[in-house]
Amino acid sequence: MDSTGPVADLTAFLIQEIGALLFGMVFLFLFRQSKAVYFGLWAAAWLLRLIAAVFGFALTASGHTPWLAPYATFEFAFAIVLVSAARAGFGSAVKDWRTVLRLIAILPIFVALVYAVGLYSGLAAYQATHALVLGFVYLYNFLLLRRQEGVGARVFRFSLVVLAAAFFEHAGILLWLFSHGDASEWAQYLHHESYIDFTLHCVMAFAAMAMWNESELGRIAALKAELDHLRRENRQRLDLDHLTGLLNQAALAGRLETDRPFDGVVMVCDLDNFKEINDRYGHLVGDEILQSIGKLLTSSVRAEDEAYRWGGDEFVILFHNQQAELALRRIGEIALRLSDFRVRGYGLLPVTFSWGVADARARTLREALDEADRAMYALKRTRAAGRTV
Repeated sequence: MDSTGPVADLTAFLIQEIGALLFGMVFLFLFRQSKAVYFGLWAAAWLLRLIAAVFGFALTASGHTPWLAPYATFEFAFAIVLVSAARAGFGSAVKDWRTVLRLIAILPIFVALVYAVGLYSGLAAYQATHALVLGFVYLYNFLLLRRQEGVGARVFRFSLVVLAAAFFEHAGILLWLFSHGDASEWAQYLHHESYIDFTLHCVMAFAAMAMWNESELGRIAALKAELDHLRRENRQRLDLDHLTGLLNQAALAGRLETDRPFDGVVMVCDLDNFKEINDRYGHLVGDEILQSIGKLLTSSVRAEDEAYRWGGDEFVILFHNQQAELALRRIGEIALRLSDFRVRGYGLLPVTFSWGVADARARTLREALDEADRAMYALKRTRAAGRTV
């Protein structure tokens, strides 16, 4: 060990210990809140840095070579754990702990190399090597966190790249001072380096908290969006008739109560002699007919139109921005398809419709619905009278 190394700096040691304790507590808090391995590994790394500072102080205070072994072990364990954090990623779960910590297996090789550097080239060479390794570690974390979004994540990544640049600078300055200066200049630089590192790590720790906060806000927003989607689906289910899949009577009543304007044609449809079908073939056949009519209406109207089951065998269709002639043509096509209706086990069973149409322009939807309903019953009475003649 070089006997001209720097003297022990109590102030720098206290800064390192307070900083390691503070940053460890910040990342431990973030880990407990988020359960992200990334933060947990950073907390573990700062615990190792806390222990390493004790051995580093003993090394510089005594100048005894044996202190370099535990100092290098904990310092480079700090670096290895940060590499593990980068590999784990920000969104990793607790189950990833065992996988990422396998990197600890390379720690003995690291320690042997840096111990040899410190032993044969002096403490300054070891400090420069250590600063160079930390620079690459912070740069590695910066590169692997590119997917994170938000101001906090950008500040966190920026602090990582600034720390990487600072440690690269430390490595160069330490080697230059050792080669061209005396021990007092080196010791003075190490003292100021502690302040610089502490400040940059403070920025990084607060940015990590902001990054976690943004992640939580994003998760809350995603949960809110999912909840809104479930609410909309639930409202839609409440508004649907379970048998036909059309909008139900309650949905129609709500539509009539709203002030939302309607510009189009209202059509009321009713099955002819549906009660006789139920009495002759049973309610299961009647339900099958209603289900088929529901599917037919759903596939026959446009996405902007609205089809309701008003009750029993009566249906209401709201044709948006449509003329009465076109609406009558479309319902005629539906009636034609029902004339070829078949029921399982019974074969051909023609179903007929009666309908009424009313234009809803320049009046309320309720008035148009009432007119269409009266027109439908008038047609039904006319057909019934024709059959009795």
